[in-house]
Amino acid sequence: MKTRILGNGLEVSALGLGCMGMSAAYGPAADTGEMIALMRSAYEDRVTFFDTAEAYGPFVNEELVGEALQPIRDRVVIATKFGFDIDPATGARSGGTNSKPEHIRAVAEAALRRLRTDRIDLFYQHRVDPAVPIEDVAGAVKDLIAEGKVKHFGLSEAGVNTIRRAHAVQPVTAVQSEYSLFWRGPEAELLPALEELGIGFVPFSPLGAGFLTGKIDESTTFAADDFRNAVPRFSPEARKANMALVDLVRAVAGRKGATPAQVALGWLLAQHPWIVPIPGTTKPHRLRENLGAVALELDAADLAEIEAGLVGVTVEGARLPEAVLKMTGL
Repeated sequence: MKTRILGNGLEVSALGLGCMGMSAAYGPAADTGEMIALMRSAYEDRVTFFDTAEAYGPFVNEELVGEALQPIRDRVVIATKFGFDIDPATGARSGGTNSKPEHIRAVAEAALRRLRTDRIDLFYQHRVDPAVPIEDVAGAVKDLIAEGKVKHFGLSEAGVNTIRRAHAVQPVTAVQSEYSLFWRGPEAELLPALEELGIGFVPFSPLGAGFLTGKIDESTTFAADDFRNAVPRFSPEARKANMALVDLVRAVAGRKGATPAQVALGWLLAQHPWIVPIPGTTKPHRLRENLGAVALELDAADLAEIEAGLVGVTVEGARLPEAVLKMTGL
């Protein structure tokens, strides 16, 4: 496994592991014992970067990650997030954001307990809170860093202006937002700004929520509580139209002796050396497949072929429901 450096010298494996889907969003939660084994297997394959959040569950994903990584805590990097208004007693969500400084501190203390650790390696604001100046948010995290409870500050789905303002108060180590061949929005403004500021980028949904694996088509049925049921890009009509993108990835994969997922991840890794995707999975064989992307060499001709093919592909459907899109800065 190769490593990469995010901002402020945070070294992590070139691919991380997104843990959300183990507990939420893609149907019923997976078996706890199997997910603990999966995370430890990932570490044995030299994955050192694990991503969770209080909102995943809520709370149960942090507990799962904490239990799985406790024996190897000092050899891994754990990222978690704050920023939603969640009742700490019941886990009920108001649907709104909350990044008041006192709330950030309370979330950090609770996350430390659930993660069974004395520090959070990377603490992201999960979504920008329009009611709280980002300078106050950065200042609150700066205080936690000074106390040793947090090591690095991150932002998720934040716009460039917000990132600049936060970075002026407390250097931002990483920004996490959606990015893949299925959604290239960050290329216009976000990636140039991150390169200028020396901030790392952590793409979530690097496989397009599974679409780029080639295992989903217009006839696929998702579990009743799978979030993709509410995503315009995953309507049967949009999936049928978007198969042109999968066909492009499949063609490159066939020529390279790789899988579509490996090509999609390899393409991301080839964009910048400070990009660290965090594909998620609950299946050991998919974990091994994803990690194979690190060894895949996409040369200039391969990347040019993909770029030329993308010119003729128009992706149909919004990447998130309208209400969720309104909570992002992108």
